[in-house]
Amino acid sequence: MSQWKQIQQLEIRLLEHVDYLYDDNFPMDIRQGLAGWIESQDWETAANDESMATVLFANLLSQLERVRSQEQNFLQRHNMKIIQQQLQVKYTSTPAVMARVISTCLREERRILSSACMQEQGPLEKSLQNSVAFERQKNMDNRVGVIRGSVQLMDQAVKYIEDMQDDFDFRYKTLQSRDSTDRNSEIMKQEVTRLQEMLNRLDFKRKEILSKMDVVIKEIDDLMTSQLSPELQDWKRRQQIAAIGGPLLTGLDQLQGWFTLTAQSLFQIKRQLDKLGELVVKVTYESDPIPLQKPQMEERVKYLLYHLIKSSFVVEKQPCMPTHPQKPLIVKTGVQFTTKVRLLVKLPEVDYQLKVKTTFDKDLPPGRVSRQFFILTNNTKVMDIEDYSNGCLSVEFRHLQLKEKKYINGTKGNEGLLSVTEELHSLSFEACFTVQGLTIDLETCSLPLVVISNVSQLPGGWASVMWYNLLTDEPRNLSFFGNPPRATWSQLSEVLSWQFSTFSSQGLNKEQLSMLGEKLLGQHASCSDYQVSWSKFCKENIQGKPFSFWMWLDSILELIKRHLLPVWNESYIMGFVSKEMERALLKDKEQGTFLLRFSESHLGGITFTWVEHNENGEMRLNSVEPYTKSRLSALPFADIIRDYKVISDGVVPENPLKFLYPNIPKDEAFGRLYNSQPSKVHPYIPSQLIPISELRCNVSTSSPSCQSPEPPMTPGEFDLLSEHLCLSMDTMSSPYSD
Repeated sequence: MSQWKQIQQLEIRLLEHVDYLYDDNFPMDIRQGLAGWIESQDWETAANDESMATVLFANLLSQLERVRSQEQNFLQRHNMKIIQQQLQVKYTSTPAVMARVISTCLREERRILSSACMQEQGPLEKSLQNSVAFERQKNMDNRVGVIRGSVQLMDQAVKYIEDMQDDFDFRYKTLQSRDSTDRNSEIMKQEVTRLQEMLNRLDFKRKEILSKMDVVIKEIDDLMTSQLSPELQDWKRRQQIAAIGGPLLTGLDQLQGWFTLTAQSLFQIKRQLDKLGELVVKVTYESDPIPLQKPQMEERVKYLLYHLIKSSFVVEKQPCMPTHPQKPLIVKTGVQFTTKVRLLVKLPEVDYQLKVKTTFDKDLPPGRVSRQFFILTNNTKVMDIEDYSNGCLSVEFRHLQLKEKKYINGTKGNEGLLSVTEELHSLSFEACFTVQGLTIDLETCSLPLVVISNVSQLPGGWASVMWYNLLTDEPRNLSFFGNPPRATWSQLSEVLSWQFSTFSSQGLNKEQLSMLGEKLLGQHASCSDYQVSWSKFCKENIQGKPFSFWMWLDSILELIKRHLLPVWNESYIMGFVSKEMERALLKDKEQGTFLLRFSESHLGGITFTWVEHNENGEMRLNSVEPYTKSRLSALPFADIIRDYKVISDGVVPENPLKFLYPNIPKDEAFGRLYNSQPSKVHPYIPSQLIPISELRCNVSTSSPSCQSPEPPMTPGEFDLLSEHLCLSMDTMSSPYSD
């Protein structure tokens, strides 16, 4: 079943989250109309590959044209044409942006599907969903809207005061121009009285508008302090969680809208104060409120604008190597990485080009790290206005590259107490500009980075990134691993589940997480609040094994991604089962029942264990030596299960795998996953690779040993083995004979 069909079967509560994903950047009509095609493309890679993104964008437009031409409904056909035109305007010059948008939507769909399958949400996901309640967002929208409305009304009030003052000024000057002999006349006295009344009303209106401005400025101040700033911090926390595989439910565009509308209100109030200042030049009087209150208000408005714009300078895309898009915040020396910063305020004007400069490990105290780096490539770029982001300024650095500093004696940095993957670094961004007479210094920084010099350090680096962003919301605590805090098992298990759902249609279920807990914590696995140390998770070897828990789990993740994804997505791999649990599950099953589990003794290995009954009816279990990436590269795992053969005691080789646990016929489970087909190239005889094991039974033991599986064989090689073992079976022609 396609991902989109699964989405449509979700309950309404979850469908609301899906609805939130789609807007003009990627309309749901496209997702619906091109569901299968969209899911079959590699949008994640295209998001970091401009040429691939260009090809996919062209293909998307072609697919849309095809669907539109086949549509019978006139209105629907018209809507599709409008969408097609909008996409061309938005993404023709930036196809990678489109790829990133689609990739994010698909990933979030998988996240929502995963949460629907979970019997219980983890603590982090619960807290994030509470913090983005639609009611709170609606309240924020309403409050910003009310402020904008109040500011617009003040515009009208200032214009009314200007008209009133012009009328007063005209009458006053007219009175002044009359002959002095007429000043004691009754008409003159009436005119003076009328002018005094007008001045009193003008004074009242000036005080009234200043009072309203004061109220609105206080409201904006409170909005920024009590809601806008927390929303921004909440988004930054969500960005941390999203970086390690968690959900990102609140979009940056919504924050941008709030920031921009708030800034527009402040700029408008600033212009209104300037206008009041102009009015004072023409008409002023004793106890005029404008000269008394305006300077203080202007300072408050400038202060709020300064801090609003300064805080709106954010890292939209954390540093990431295009070669490892699912592992941000890890940078390898000599390898290009990308990052992007954005200003969430749409500025009315900028006095000159806004240049952004990047600096690595800025203001880092001497001796804080054992290694020091510098940016090898150009580290300054100009921010551009992006049409798709409603005119906001942003800049993407796509070709940054680090090099380690060498010292006078030719060596690199001194060895520190921390390992390479525990040493944290930071990438800073700076800019300065002037807007409407206000000079603003912008500065922000990335989340802490791990710098590696070899791909073999990638698993350890990713463990550090996960641990940091799971346990702290500090943006730049570079000494974090000097004394890393512990994580509760409930926190850690949720993040581990995310590592699976980032690339597959599902995370880990409750039973799988429980099995992992037993692997890591032993008897403490049932305690969700049990504190797991950093060392236990990543540095200490599993008892009796030459590798740590995380190295073992990471190797399984890589195996699934590269070789087992179709089987994993069908939930056919039980996974993290101990040998004891395996025996308990299979002991009462019929012959040929098998289950798939990951090896406990090999890094990145999967094995299958099947039930066999001897002549006396006694049950015994056979397990094949784990298949690792080297063997799975030769033959898809589903085909291995289909074609697997066992040679035992001179018996004709047969496939012992009949039923996938608990009782699903093998071909019913794996039939649609079988890939390889016999060659049909004439005039050659068809050939087929066959995985085969030799089972040697020891009559003195109740549990036979199963020799390691041989690499997949061709029928010709199998013939030679058959003859060598003196098996009685039909001969097979060599595939290499003409």
